[in-house]
Amino acid sequence: MIHPSLDAFLKAGKPLLAKGPVALIFVEDDVEVDSTLRHHLSCGFTALCVFMPEAFALADDIAPQVQRVAFDFGRAGAVIDAVNRITAAATPGCWLYYGYNAEYLFYPFCESRTVREMLVFHAEERRDAMLTYVIDLYADDLDAHPSAVSIGDACLDRSGYYAQARTDPATGHPRERQLDFFGGIRWRHEEHIPPASRKIDRIALFRAKKDLRLQPDHTFNDQEYNTYACPWHNNLTAAICSFRAAKALKRNPGSSFDIKSFKWHNSIPFEWHSRQLLDLGLMEPGQWF
Repeated sequence: MIHPSLDAFLKAGKPLLAKGPVALIFVEDDVEVDSTLRHHLSCGFTALCVFMPEAFALADDIAPQVQRVAFDFGRAGAVIDAVNRITAAATPGCWLYYGYNAEYLFYPFCESRTVREMLVFHAEERRDAMLTYVIDLYADDLDAHPSAVSIGDACLDRSGYYAQARTDPATGHPRERQLDFFGGIRWRHEEHIPPASRKIDRIALFRAKKDLRLQPDHTFNDQEYNTYACPWHNNLTAAICSFRAAKALKRNPGSSFDIKSFKWHNSIPFEWHSRQLLDLGLMEPGQWF
């Protein structure tokens, strides 16, 4: 179905936002749009809502399976505002996911289990949100792939990830069960990355509730939503494998000519499988087996 605006989607699409999980994919450019949508359709979301400019095309096999919403990215904060408006319109308890084109959600055992199965278990552990790590992907050979995007030639960093305590500005003390995570090419090329964009943690899976607000740093106004685990044991986490940083660094004239390759001694080919991410410690199965 095609919706001419976000307002029109919120009126006609409200039944889709009753339970979820619903995926919200924001298409910023025409890079790997179809592969992104096919990947998320395979995850088992109850609905896939695609926010994209009207000029972009969708593959014939994908268009009937998604809710297409005409969307303008020109205004600062447009995505955050859209997520908040959709959250407010959703039935409390509805699971939502948000991401961008050229980003691919992976969760433990995603090859054989749906995202719905995972979130049912997560909710049984009294969790209303899930921490996801944005793992940077980049093309192995920038001469062959100057945009830094290549599905068949993708690499990721196997190490170099770290966390720092997240301080509560009101008290000056570390917040309980919250950390700021860093790594990937945002860390290795941080001189080209604004400080506000260097973190790799995102609360990308969450349940709608009254007065919940997503903030510009990808955290929520409810501090429990921003925790990586409950007080009793480790919980599930997921990974968003993303070309978004790499393509931005190669598109930006200020960084493009400085970066001849994203590869370093800790680069490895991405296998497009959850087992690799689990083995590298880039997501956590918790008590789910």
